[in-house]
Amino acid sequence: MSERPRNDDPDPTDAFDELVEAETDRDPDLAVIEAGSRTLRAQAGPPQGDIPARPADPEVDRALRAVEEELAGRWGETKLDPSVQRIAALLDVLGSPQRAYPSIHITGTNGKTSTARMIEALLGAFDLRTGRYTSPHVQSITERISLDGSPVSAERFIETYRDIAPYLEMIDAQQEYRLSFFEVLTAMAFAAFADAPVDVAVVEVGMGGTWDATNVIDGDVAVVTPISLDHTDRLGETPEEIAGEKSGIIKKDATVVLAQQPVDAASVMLKRAVEVDATVAREGMEFGVLSREVAVGGQMLTLRGLGGEYPEIFLPLYGAHQAHNAAVALAAVEAFFGVGSDHARTLDIDTIRSAFAAVASPGRMEVVRRSPTVVLDAAHNPAGARAAAEAVTEAFGFSRLIGVVGTSDDKDVRGLLEAFEPIFAEIVVTRNSSHRAMDPDELAAVAVEVFGAERVQVEPRLDDALEAAITLAEEEGEFSGAGVLVTGSVITVGEARLLLGRN
Repeated sequence: MSERPRNDDPDPTDAFDELVEAETDRDPDLAVIEAGSRTLRAQAGPPQGDIPARPADPEVDRALRAVEEELAGRWGETKLDPSVQRIAALLDVLGSPQRAYPSIHITGTNGKTSTARMIEALLGAFDLRTGRYTSPHVQSITERISLDGSPVSAERFIETYRDIAPYLEMIDAQQEYRLSFFEVLTAMAFAAFADAPVDVAVVEVGMGGTWDATNVIDGDVAVVTPISLDHTDRLGETPEEIAGEKSGIIKKDATVVLAQQPVDAASVMLKRAVEVDATVAREGMEFGVLSREVAVGGQMLTLRGLGGEYPEIFLPLYGAHQAHNAAVALAAVEAFFGVGSDHARTLDIDTIRSAFAAVASPGRMEVVRRSPTVVLDAAHNPAGARAAAEAVTEAFGFSRLIGVVGTSDDKDVRGLLEAFEPIFAEIVVTRNSSHRAMDPDELAAVAVEVFGAERVQVEPRLDDALEAAITLAEEEGEFSGAGVLVTGSVITVGEARLLLGRN
């Protein structure tokens, strides 16, 4: 494994450590990330995107941190008890806010958040007030709950938590296990949507389907994005087994919008739909992508929806997988409006075009720096990595690509690295601040087996990893066309985004 390149400039580590030490009132992990961002921000340009920064008001910031600490004291998102009993009990005492509006429910392995954002944009373009609940967050916990296309304010997030806090203690005392982090956030989202009020909620499952905390809603439309292997220790070891768990979101008389699936996964979904008298719309049959061309800043699509064709759709996202997500999102919104069943018509094409043109999906093939170009993508399993590898190759055509990879220790790391091996000239392995992050030396050992020792570099700190990768890309010269792809985990991408000055 190679050592990090050095030069004769003053060592930035000293200044970095001084900044970390100065952050005495912050969470230690976040202090490292926020301090490190100051050493890289000047290279990155102005903040962009719709991800909120920390509150400017110190009192609000302290109050938000207090809420985050209380939530963090509960079961984490990866610790599950297969039951919706606790969340159902909590929502019951809150007056069942999840029944105050219709919902579109989204499951699948990859593409859920991007698809949710597209659905939200389309519904908003038709003057519907939307609530969107997605996970995990890229940088700020408030991202998970959005109203009208924007994350709720820190003040509203705090207020929502405080409104339900007394009921949390009541339910905790009644149940065998306390409510989990994800269960509380889910209840907060449903309560915030009812309080707004919204016309429709777009709800992404946290994991699986049947036993997911979100599965207390009866979605009018159930969306299933592509299923592949992930969370196999909890959901099953085959696409068929995983589909069985995810099919639980399909409710009686709903419409199921089914992305392209492995045959055995599709069979499970179709069987479930028959059992509950749900209507099925299948990508490649009832809807799909008719054509796509790479365009500046994204791609130009012709989509076939449930009601007909939608030509000349500009989507400012990269990759074939995002085109397929767009087709799924369009079909879901058509189904919500009754197109294809009650109405044989298309939705207004200009409204559809303007909605898709405004879509953003932070941390998904997102460019956060130029010269050299740095791209972030939250791929964290082999299927996502393959999609990202294809997308970055198609959209950017880098002459040389450096990878920065930090993963969680419960993922198929070898499969992810093998997907990226053909496109990475060199790889810098690192870790994020999560306790679930894979040890960099362990990750490096796998990377050496996949890439060979001469192509692997280890930098335990993410800020050092970013600087090392940028240095490697810059060695090719300003006009060489070299780039950097940061990937492996949503947390890694979120922290890199902050380090590079994005909010």
